[in-house]
Amino acid sequence: MKSIFPLTAVLLTALASPLYAFDVNFGDDSGEWSNDDECDDPRFAGPGMTSTDLLVDDVLRDATDCQTAYQAGQLVLRGVDADGTIDFGDDSGEWANDDECDDLRFTGAGMTGTVLLSEDVMHDATDCRSAFEAGNLTLAGQ
Repeated sequence: MKSIFPLTAVLLTALASPLYAFDVNFGDDSGEWSNDDECDDPRFAGPGMTSTDLLVDDVLRDATDCQTAYQAGQLVLRGVDADGTIDFGDDSGEWANDDECDDLRFTGAGMTGTVLLSEDVMHDATDCRSAFEAGNLTLAGQ
């Protein structure tokens, strides 16, 4: 008779782990400020974030710091609910309603070709929602 212990251990381990609506790609540790115990990736928000200016160059480049803080409940993805629902924000950004998404949380063919700024996060809702719903955007790192 085979033991069911290995299966039981796997199930208990899975149940003890936090459940997320989707997997987050934290990237790598190639950023200048990686491994300093502060998340520098502007896709996130919370007490685990750095207090310095957030740079687009740090998206997906501070994996260890961000993943550690995320798993400890110190970070959330900006504008994404626990069930994976995206809050696109508003249209208060300088480049809103120009048919290009300027929100650095996204990637894909619907993105602007210009420099992305952290202050545009959640401030180009109509453009980003339209491109996302058309299949031309995904969340960065998904």
